[in-house]
Amino acid sequence: MKETNTKKLTLFALTWPIFIEVLLHMLMGNADILMLSQYSDDSVAAVGVANQILFMLIVMFGFIATGTTILVAQYLGAKNRGLAAEVTVVSIGANLLFSLAISIVVFLFSSKLLLMMDLPPELLSEADSYLKLVGVFSFIQALVITIGATIRSYGFTRDAMYVTIGMNIINVIGNYLFIFGPFGIPVLGVDGVAISTVVSRTLGLIVITILLFKRIEEPLPFSRLFKLPIDHLKNLLKIGIPSAGEHLSYNTSQIVITYFIVMMGTEALTTKVYTQSLMMFIFLFSLAISQGTQIMIGHQIGARQVEDAYKRCLKSLRLAIVISIATAIPIAIFSDTLLGFFTSNPDIIALGGTLILFTVILEPGRSFNLVVINALRAAGDVKFPVYIGICSMWGVSVTVSYILGIHFGFGLIGVWIAMILDEWLRGIIMLYRWRSRTWVSKSFIQKQEAS
Repeated sequence: MKETNTKKLTLFALTWPIFIEVLLHMLMGNADILMLSQYSDDSVAAVGVANQILFMLIVMFGFIATGTTILVAQYLGAKNRGLAAEVTVVSIGANLLFSLAISIVVFLFSSKLLLMMDLPPELLSEADSYLKLVGVFSFIQALVITIGATIRSYGFTRDAMYVTIGMNIINVIGNYLFIFGPFGIPVLGVDGVAISTVVSRTLGLIVITILLFKRIEEPLPFSRLFKLPIDHLKNLLKIGIPSAGEHLSYNTSQIVITYFIVMMGTEALTTKVYTQSLMMFIFLFSLAISQGTQIMIGHQIGARQVEDAYKRCLKSLRLAIVISIATAIPIAIFSDTLLGFFTSNPDIIALGGTLILFTVILEPGRSFNLVVINALRAAGDVKFPVYIGICSMWGVSVTVSYILGIHFGFGLIGVWIAMILDEWLRGIIMLYRWRSRTWVSKSFIQKQEAS
């Protein structure tokens, strides 16, 4: 039987498949937006608001997956593959039950959720249709996330990448068929985009489940699911809930900020959607580096290689900052051309270009949070980022967005300034936390052995 050896894990080997995978996840979302932009700007805005709610759901599903990533990585680092397999089974079962309940709630209350966003009446019908269809099948995405987290923790990051490639291809083909209607296929617009999303995710779940059984050589004890120690679930929740708290706080604050932007008008909302679509390609590198770093540090903590873990985080942080700046500058230079792929509205292009200039300052700050927070989680220090995150996101990002964007009338520029202040403040605090080495005593494996 093969063993996971932390010495064989390198940042590049882990990160480049994650980079491709996350890139294609983003392309799936941007393919929806780009193709819908040829159909209707209003449809883009409707899907953009609906996706804010769906993104929050994914964060809720991700709290168990986050715990899975950390626990499995630490167990593998400690050479305890049996417990890693048990954690995998418990996490899949728990997330299936949780996500099914959430999917039903979204289907039943989709219109009320959208009305809470103060969505313009002319956008409600399309947004509600999209949210209902994608939302009721969101449990599929929850399983894909959980199984993908497990496979990546075992070091098979390329498998998750291949699944995402297939999902992306199917999604784009479906979008093309239902938006442009070749060969006499009915043009379904937003409904077509939703159908493509659900079908591609369903096929992706089938394939990634097959890969799970193929790659993990020790038997996965699904037949003993309800007989496995309840401690596994408790540990997943101890790690996952605080981790998800930071993500949930961020996404909830983004929903509130989106509400402010809705108050600025449909054009402002559309500008925000297009601009953030380009911004995704800037922080993509930092996101991939942070996830690869999290896996490495989890293994290193399990193997008690504390000094290696400390240095790994700082090296990854420097790399992420350099790459984010190097990526943001050319996108800012060619912003007019890039935004022109989405829209021909000169006002949207002009404002979007200004926002991307601010992004050159914003993204290095985001790199701190992506890399260092994931490193802290991997080491078991999961509560501190939540406390600081909640204070900064709501005390700085949301508050300053309203003051500058609404009260003083700076609009989206005020919102972007607020986000810059938030990212940099949290980032600097997180770096100080890592350098303090407080996380050394918070390893889950260490606590378990001491008990």
